[in-house]
Amino acid sequence: MSKIVRGGLIQTTLTGSGDNPIEKIKERMLEKHIAMINEAGAKGVQVLCLQELFYGPYFCAEQKTKWYSLVEQIPEGETTKLMQELAKQHNMVIVVPIYEEEITGVYYNTAAVIDADGTYIGKYRKHHIPNCEPGFWEKFYFKPGNLGFPVFKTAYADIGVYICYDRHFPEGARILGLNGAEIVFNPSATVAGLSEYLWELEQPAHAVANGYFVGAINRVGVEAPWNIGEFYGSSYFCNPKGKIIAQASRDKDELVIADLDLEQIKEVRNVWQFYRDRRPETYGKIVQI
Repeated sequence: MSKIVRGGLIQTTLTGSGDNPIEKIKERMLEKHIAMINEAGAKGVQVLCLQELFYGPYFCAEQKTKWYSLVEQIPEGETTKLMQELAKQHNMVIVVPIYEEEITGVYYNTAAVIDADGTYIGKYRKHHIPNCEPGFWEKFYFKPGNLGFPVFKTAYADIGVYICYDRHFPEGARILGLNGAEIVFNPSATVAGLSEYLWELEQPAHAVANGYFVGAINRVGVEAPWNIGEFYGSSYFCNPKGKIIAQASRDKDELVIADLDLEQIKEVRNVWQFYRDRRPETYGKIVQI
């Protein structure tokens, strides 16, 4: 018997420029996302994920302390509370990427997970923090995540979160599967010419290696004044066979919707017995080097 969950992904351009007042950027991005979340609700989306650092620009293109003003506590912050209201209104699970403040001066790249009744369930903190050209200076802004690889039991599915650069590391993707994830979301900010050739390779590989669905989200457009490259959108869902089943364009705001049949997880795992045939007792070298 099928168990269909309607999933949604939102990719957007930056409204205005990174030179605009920070408060105005955040206000406009929240307005845009509220409209798109309402659209998702009207179309019956049950589990929705937003893009990395969704209410601002990808400010890691420079190293300036002014961007620390975008931090919020979770779940006490205004954005979490707003998303709780929207989740309850639409009976929708929402994964909400937020620049999180634990205490003053200790900040994380985080995603809050809110259940369909508006209840805050928990959060995931990005583990792998890049610091590289052409403008991904994330170590200036974020501590590495310290909450492990949790799987959140929501009203519709058991979901995991991996954030952007995390996707290059198969270890956490495997742990999410072992922890019971049925859908893994990867909110991202990635540009053409850097790792675009991996965009449709790595995450379908995680999906088939672990027998779960993946929702991959990327922002859109060239963000001034940094112009570090084109965020190429192309957000997609892939199934446990590694097949992309719904995908957005490269160059515009878009809501991606796919009906995910969670029964496919059992079907795939009954054929590809990767979990049965694992040999974890032989893998010690992975954590010794």
